Amino acid sequence: MNRRSLVAAAAAAAPAALATPALAQSQMPEVRWRLTSSFPRNLDVLFGTAEGIARRVGQLTDGRFRIQAFPGGEIAPALAALEAVQSGSVECAHTAPYYYVGKDPSFAFFTAVPFGMKSRQFTAWWRHGGGAALGAELFSDYNAISFPAGDTGAQMGGWFRNEVPNLAALQGLKFRIAGFAGQVFQRLGAAPTQVAAADIYPSLERGTLDAVEFVGPHDDEKLGFVRVARYYYAPGFWEPGARLHLMINQRSFDALPDLYKAAIETACNEQDSEMLARYDHLNPIALRRLVAAGAQLRFWPRDVMQAAWNATNEVYAETSARNPRFKKIWEAYRPYRDELYQWFRVSENSYDNFAFPAAAAR
Repeated sequence: MNRRSLVAAAAAAAPAALATPALAQSQMPEVRWRLTSSFPRNLDVLFGTAEGIARRVGQLTDGRFRIQAFPGGEIAPALAALEAVQSGSVECAHTAPYYYVGKDPSFAFFTAVPFGMKSRQFTAWWRHGGGAALGAELFSDYNAISFPAGDTGAQMGGWFRNEVPNLAALQGLKFRIAGFAGQVFQRLGAAPTQVAAADIYPSLERGTLDAVEFVGPHDDEKLGFVRVARYYYAPGFWEPGARLHLMINQRSFDALPDLYKAAIETACNEQDSEMLARYDHLNPIALRRLVAAGAQLRFWPRDVMQAAWNATNEVYAETSARNPRFKKIWEAYRPYRDELYQWFRVSENSYDNFAFPAAAAR
């Protein structure tokens, strides 16, 4: 039976399996897994999502299937979680697929791409627009199966030591930025680099970096960026939504009873929405504190946004010409995105454009 058939079987079995009487569940095998995260423990929403998955799987299996979550760097390097899963040195990892664009740029589609889909749009594409099948083809090449497990929502544009009044201000800027977006900023004249979460603040403090982007107010406050860089830009047009995944070693997943597979899928689905809800709750509160601490909110100048749009589409075209898998996914992703953009423009944006300014003016 192939991997997609197993996933379908697990999903179909979920209601019945999770309702299995305790006596039958007690006859199930005891399984112990290790989960490596790409995030440090102090990032309570990001690392907390991995802990939430582990906790829920234990609850759903009467404690017979236990997963222990470890922060990034403790049992595997934070940005090498996929390699740990692929090799089987850990059974699973909670990470962002776009950390692995160096292996294949196609990974970016499954976390975030510049001017891509927002959180709800990605969910629609993954579940109903063919995204899951395209993802399965990619992850299977790395001996892995993947479940979406958390989304940050639209991210901020990052912290800068100096203002960015125009496109020229990006020239030579040493910018910590993850994933596919680094190629876009390189075309805009910046010098992008990828740095693990735990190492961002020291690099910014020492001046190794001129600017950093991470997630949004809640996490950025915890990491202390406002102490060394005052200008806080929006929007993070390269991450209109950023999906994390639970990546699982294929052999380890295949060895599980269907009930345990269903428990994983259920836990990931629950945490997928819970992470977004937590960020929507926490970010406005944190943003107020950051402004009180001296953060200067800024929005990207029009010339930066337009240049970024043009550069993004150049990168898509050139990457598609080099990478057949990327081209296949982009040619499926783009029309689905464009269709959703039109719907959201009619339904959501028309509401937002009136109600948000009206509420702010009260």
